[in-house]
Amino acid sequence: MAQTGEIDLVSVTKRFGETVAVEDINLKIPAGTYCCLLGPSGCGKTTILRMIAGHESPSDGHVMIDGEAVEGLPPVRRGTAMMFQSYALFPHLTCLDNVAFNLKMRGVGKSERRQRAHEMLDRVQLDHLSDRVPAELSGGQQQRIALARALITDPRVLLLDEPLSALDEFLRLQMRGHLRHMQKELGISFIHVTHTQLEAIAVADMVVVMEQGRIEQAASPQEIYMLPQSAYVARFMGGQNVLSGKVIEVRDGSATLDGSHGGRFSLPLNGAALQQGTTVNFAVRRDHIKLARGGGQEAAANSVTGTIFAIEYQGTYVKVTLEVPGGEDFVAYVSDAEFYGAPLDIGDPVVASWSANVPHLLVADLGRTSDGQASPYGEALSAPLG
Repeated sequence: MAQTGEIDLVSVTKRFGETVAVEDINLKIPAGTYCCLLGPSGCGKTTILRMIAGHESPSDGHVMIDGEAVEGLPPVRRGTAMMFQSYALFPHLTCLDNVAFNLKMRGVGKSERRQRAHEMLDRVQLDHLSDRVPAELSGGQQQRIALARALITDPRVLLLDEPLSALDEFLRLQMRGHLRHMQKELGISFIHVTHTQLEAIAVADMVVVMEQGRIEQAASPQEIYMLPQSAYVARFMGGQNVLSGKVIEVRDGSATLDGSHGGRFSLPLNGAALQQGTTVNFAVRRDHIKLARGGGQEAAANSVTGTIFAIEYQGTYVKVTLEVPGGEDFVAYVSDAEFYGAPLDIGDPVVASWSANVPHLLVADLGRTSDGQASPYGEALSAPLG
């Protein structure tokens, strides 16, 4: 099937009374893309999904699907289908009749719609359960029935509202793979809302990180995770430590910084132009940190000193969290072999260091406050990866 379903949001704003849920969003999602809208509760991601679906209308701006403005069109004329978090299956209908229901509403004859429903059930590997009702299915099976029902109308765009949140971890992992496989097979656009970082980077071609009705960054999962543009994205995605400092020298494509809470750091600029005296934020990947026992000595360049607050075994690595005087917690991912070769314990003083080429300038924070306008939600609503 040819790829279809390009989404283009042009200066889209949505207000509910005095509350601005989405503010001046511009976003292009190429045809055939698996896109995840990611952010904490209340950031506007579900509102965007509902405007694409036609369940809400933008207060300003345009929603375009394959180059056509669709404001005012009912969902059935947009070429979209919605898969809801609650599945919304009819409890009194069999799996076959649930899947065929949308075709029935469109006037498709009984023989044809049942044939197409059997084909779709076979595609999600549940045709052998076609005569069962939803109460006789597991949660994962009910979700696949809901997926089949959404896809039977051959939509250009499938909209998924937190589709995995009701599943246990084992089923969630299974369904992630199933959704990704189905999207590749169909070649249509999937727009998937989630507040789970790992889920987004596992399935998506494109991740859109949102905060308070605005897009903070839209890019590939690799770029979002490895090259965040702001302190908010770096903190929200996890995997990075955020530090700040004042530029005291720029030379040979690198800046030397005095840290906001002490220490001196080297920062590769990668083409960015910084002026002496500018305060900047930068990120250091957690898996590029080396730990060594401390003892009250002054930190060397490109390092921080702290005390171990928490140790969490993660299988292939150990997550070590440090309390740093005057700064936010600092996290290192240490390989299990390295950590258990020279074990550390909670309360031990340590020095965390990294190579001069590791830090990454958070370019979106230039001109912002020193904390990069960190989210007021913190980690309570959506814990970062790791």
